[in-house]
Amino acid sequence: MTVVTVVLGTQNPDKLKELQSLLKGTSIQVLSLKDFPGAPEVEETGKTFEANARKKARAYSRHTGCLTLADDSGLMVAILNDKPGVYSARFAGPGCSYADNNAKLLRLLKNTSEAKRKAKFVSVVAIYSAGRFVGVVKGECHGKIAHESRGKNGFGYDPVFIPKGFKKTFAELPRGVKNKISHRGKALRAAKMKVLQALL
Repeated sequence: MTVVTVVLGTQNPDKLKELQSLLKGTSIQVLSLKDFPGAPEVEETGKTFEANARKKARAYSRHTGCLTLADDSGLMVAILNDKPGVYSARFAGPGCSYADNNAKLLRLLKNTSEAKRKAKFVSVVAIYSAGRFVGVVKGECHGKIAHESRGKNGFGYDPVFIPKGFKKTFAELPRGVKNKISHRGKALRAAKMKVLQALL
């Protein structure tokens, strides 16, 4: 079996683990930017998830020379006019932590009724090969914001997001369950098909 290398354009170890888990059992080896020193810094200046994902994938694929995936994802809360959106990672300000972002979100939704806590996670994955556009896919997961942070699994907003049809937050669910229903899981499964097609 020929092993094919795909690069995930991120420095985030949590995202790398998710993709490696999804591609387990295939002949695709997943590397990250840490395996390619000197990767350019790409500022996420786009106004949409797709714009940011494409910008990153294009730049990183040129640097690595490999088939490269890059995602931009975030949380959109209806009552906050779909914020934090593309600013999800830095919602609480420069250098903020996951906990800082969750604390700000819960503070903004304090005293907000159950019916008005609707939210969705969105993930857009762009695929480029040596600077050439291959495709873009999207995944969404609808749910609501919890009243407090719960659970130790996952990362980001996982402790405060309850997916539709569940009572537990993403951070309380086993990784396998989360990957089946999550926005990134859906997007990466769609990206996997694009990757396999591109490699044929």
